[in-house]
Amino acid sequence: MSTSSKQLQDLLRLSHELGREERGLAILGEGNTSARQGPDSYFVKASGTNLATLKEGDVVECRFGPVLALLDKTGPSDKEVDDVLLASRVEAAAKKPSVEALLHAYLLSLPGIEFVGHTHATAVNGVLCSPRAREFAEQRMFPDEIVCCDVESVFIPYTDPGLKLAQVVRDQVTSFLKRHQRPPRVILMAGHGIITLGKTVEAVLAAMLMAEKAAKVWHGAVALGGPQFLDARQVARIAGRPDEEVRRKQLNM
Repeated sequence: MSTSSKQLQDLLRLSHELGREERGLAILGEGNTSARQGPDSYFVKASGTNLATLKEGDVVECRFGPVLALLDKTGPSDKEVDDVLLASRVEAAAKKPSVEALLHAYLLSLPGIEFVGHTHATAVNGVLCSPRAREFAEQRMFPDEIVCCDVESVFIPYTDPGLKLAQVVRDQVTSFLKRHQRPPRVILMAGHGIITLGKTVEAVLAAMLMAEKAAKVWHGAVALGGPQFLDARQVARIAGRPDEEVRRKQLNM
């Protein structure tokens, strides 16, 4: 199997896992996924398609160059953005890329990032639609949350999806990179949803599922007067433990 074919099949596998109805991460046309195809192009879910039933024909290969160049522009119209996305397709007859193709292009340009998943996870969105969304992103409650989701998540205040959102995500991820010298594992967007990213399908899925578990724990803790957070020393200890690093490798993270 060629590298591009393997990446495409892995992307379909990730999409189907994220789209499983019983997980409550995405329904109907919600969410999108992407995978780096090579140095010049990437695969991304087509607009309006369903993660659970995604097929090869529902995936579009886009060129990085024109999409990344769009991120540096100020004030293009929605039509201009659509025109660039359509022109970026490797195959002119392919479906229209998701509007979040801009976001995916940037995240896949980060070092070590091969796959990206975005969903509207039910429990996570329950927190992201509350006044405590930033607190959920910046604090940690239990060790496995640190292992799978890192010491903090990138928090994005509600931003119009599309170009503006991609630009805000780029700014906030740049800040995270400066603080931690590595890309984030989780990005939380207020009133919108969650993005997880990593080198493997397993890394993206592990971060997504653990973030959803953390949100459910959060809801339960709030009902009992919490949550109670780990302090900075405790978070750093878990993040740096050798046995936890072994566990990350076992999880292909």
